[in-house]
Amino acid sequence: MKKFGIVFMALLMVTSTIKAEVEFAYEAGAEVVSAYLWRGQYNGGLSLQPNLSVGFEGEKTSLSVGAWGNIGASDWKFVSKLPKTDDYNPNTYFVPELDIYVMFNIYGLVLGATHYYYCDGGDFLNWGKIQSDGTMAGGSQTEVTVGIDLRTICEVPLSVTWNTMVAGNDLKEENGEIKRAYSTYIEAKYDQPLPLDMTLSFAIGISPWKSEIYNIGSWNEALNAMDIKNFAVNNISLRLDKEWEVGPCTINLFGQGMLNTCGLTKETVFSWAAGDDKINMQKLNGAIGLGLWF
Repeated sequence: MKKFGIVFMALLMVTSTIKAEVEFAYEAGAEVVSAYLWRGQYNGGLSLQPNLSVGFEGEKTSLSVGAWGNIGASDWKFVSKLPKTDDYNPNTYFVPELDIYVMFNIYGLVLGATHYYYCDGGDFLNWGKIQSDGTMAGGSQTEVTVGIDLRTICEVPLSVTWNTMVAGNDLKEENGEIKRAYSTYIEAKYDQPLPLDMTLSFAIGISPWKSEIYNIGSWNEALNAMDIKNFAVNNISLRLDKEWEVGPCTINLFGQGMLNTCGLTKETVFSWAAGDDKINMQKLNGAIGLGLWF
């Protein structure tokens, strides 16, 4: 009984310490961006990207649950009513997206999950089996994340994350058979603080195995097929942020450049016209953005 009392008191002390160190946290705001860039890809033109998260923060731990959205056009030319085929769509079209996520950081260990929903009329939770024709209804996907954030444990502004799709529309063809691809993206990111409340961020991302999400090399028009690589360095990026504190809110202005080396040639640096369904084939991209956060 005495041992039980000692254990109980120890648990009570730990719980009290956690409560003292942890406080409620939230973030709400949005960015207006000239281009929707993601992991080495151009995913769309002028867009509004709101974000809302709630959770808690402590000295060495944090938890956030939130929703991120993209509301924008496929490109910046805003053309419409042009003739299209199965392989080519020259029109600008609406590309909404909603991502639901949860992220947990405990002493630098990052664990999380994100569900990507593309508002395409398919099921929100597209976790069904692969259909007989090798397709899956809707385009939603679910990803798990594991990583390490050195800022939490030793104040080094470096983080490394491993992100793998585990459910939804993420397929590959192998030996004539359609299988789940488990598309994976690994990224290392370093944030260098600069004077005047500026931050310069450098990131490099790779995809270690074949994936139609990340490893798109080039489009072979003669064969009407994509060149899918087994390995790719698909994101080398620099981003400069400048922040201003205005009352209860933060204004953020940024510029970003991004290079995807997978299938990089002089033809693919700037390769596709506005509105094309294969716009993510372009390998060199940039964007500017303005955000307001509370």
